[in-house]
Amino acid sequence: MVPYDDGPLGWDGYGSARQRARVRTGERESVVCGTARVAGVETVLVSFEFGFLGGSLGERTGDRLVTAWDRARELRLPVVTLIATGGSRMQEGMRALTQLQRVAGRSALNRAARLPQIAVLRDPTTGGGWATLGAGADVVLALPGAQVGFAGSRVRPADADPYAYSAEGQVAAGQADAVVPPDELRSVLGRWLRLLSPGGDGVAAGRASPYGASAGDASPYGASAADASPGATAGATADQDVTAEAVPAEAVPAATEPAGAAPGAADLAGAAPAATAPSGFAPAATDQAEAAPAATTPSGSAPAATDQAGATPAGVVPDAALPVTAAVPPPYALGAAELPASGWEAVRSARDARRPRALAYLEAYFDWREEISGDRCGGTDPGIRCGFGRHDGRTVAFAAQCGTAVRPAGFRTAARLIRMADRLGIPVLTLIDTPGAANDAAAERAGAGAAIADVFAALASVRTPVTSLLIGEGGSGGALALAAPGRLWATPDSYFSVIAPEAAAAILKRDTDAVRDTADQLRIRPQDLLNLGLIQGIVPHPASR
Repeated sequence: MVPYDDGPLGWDGYGSARQRARVRTGERESVVCGTARVAGVETVLVSFEFGFLGGSLGERTGDRLVTAWDRARELRLPVVTLIATGGSRMQEGMRALTQLQRVAGRSALNRAARLPQIAVLRDPTTGGGWATLGAGADVVLALPGAQVGFAGSRVRPADADPYAYSAEGQVAAGQADAVVPPDELRSVLGRWLRLLSPGGDGVAAGRASPYGASAGDASPYGASAADASPGATAGATADQDVTAEAVPAEAVPAATEPAGAAPGAADLAGAAPAATAPSGFAPAATDQAEAAPAATTPSGSAPAATDQAGATPAGVVPDAALPVTAAVPPPYALGAAELPASGWEAVRSARDARRPRALAYLEAYFDWREEISGDRCGGTDPGIRCGFGRHDGRTVAFAAQCGTAVRPAGFRTAARLIRMADRLGIPVLTLIDTPGAANDAAAERAGAGAAIADVFAALASVRTPVTSLLIGEGGSGGALALAAPGRLWATPDSYFSVIAPEAAAAILKRDTDAVRDTADQLRIRPQDLLNLGLIQGIVPHPASR
């Protein structure tokens, strides 16, 4: 392609339109790529210029995007995309459309290199730009009122609900994480980068983990299972045999910072991003309209998105070369300090409306945090909170049940969170508190069984260490799905059961007066769970440490 020509299809007037776009915008293509610092975190930044042919993606757009993703892998930096596009550039036909494959291929390489990708959806974000750069990012933020959807405004059904194609509608449908006002974008984006980026204060610089956790990293809360009795808090160090030796007081982890600790706002609000600089980026043919197109295969197709067969792509770190990520300790108990005397008392304590729920535990455990939303399959569930936060100078992922029946979208969101944390080498904390999985007809139609299976599979295959704490009701498989095998603790005001005592009594055809006895028979108290070898320990209240 040469200046003022009409492109690979000979589209009449295309060259002149490009020239007018250059004069109007001052840019030579629809994307500008460079590096910047956001909240002190160095980042590869990709910004679309909608005034250049509607931010459309052509061959030279693809060249620039490929260069940006390759550079991010070389420097081991996150990628932030500020998207405003109508999709592929029709004047270049299929040569433009295939750029989506190139971009998706490079994005996959960066995911394999364990580098985060964050998308900011501006107005509009439609077509292939949404279906690759937007929806394919780890975290998706959107500006209020932005038009977001695969179908642009001129090609969707005339009677289509406009809300479904809006930023707000996409968040409600679980396709994006949050709508962020423009005046808050820099701060929110900076927090996400600090949480997820290699070297961004909470993640090991340049690497993730191969995910072993040493026994010494676990939180040791007391003595052996044999010593467990009502009123006595007992426990053992994870990944070690239970012993009868008491843990010295100084070995108990210090209490977490109080809720509401300042999230380093001065760093975020006061740190101006460095000017976007092409320095370090290959000047490449993309910056010169006169230059020849990037090399193609003999058939003229776009270059493959992968590196040479058999070679490890630049920036991809083999698992064997990665350092260990340590497990995090479970939170302290925030509710009752005394253990229940009976199974039914354990149930009543866990169901008490005054018992602290997930939000209280998250606020006490984390200095600050950001949440993701949605399962990327059309659903959200307010009954589970997922995200990443800062605890004791480290980034920790969390999935916390909020005491309600968990819906399929909630399980899928948790699985999404666990897999993202695993890929980025971030330890995970799960908080368990649910009477069980939602069992209504809508939940079945939404794939309740498959969603629960997805979480089981995620935890079974995870390499990063997972710490789980039962903070209330442990209702059957819906609760067990979020429990890390061999790394589960419990609070004194909790219970875990194969089935609710009322349901068990009904199945056994016992009268309602027998529910209490059934609860005792199920052995569901925290101390029962410890004696059965099902939990690592019972966490103490901060006042008792």
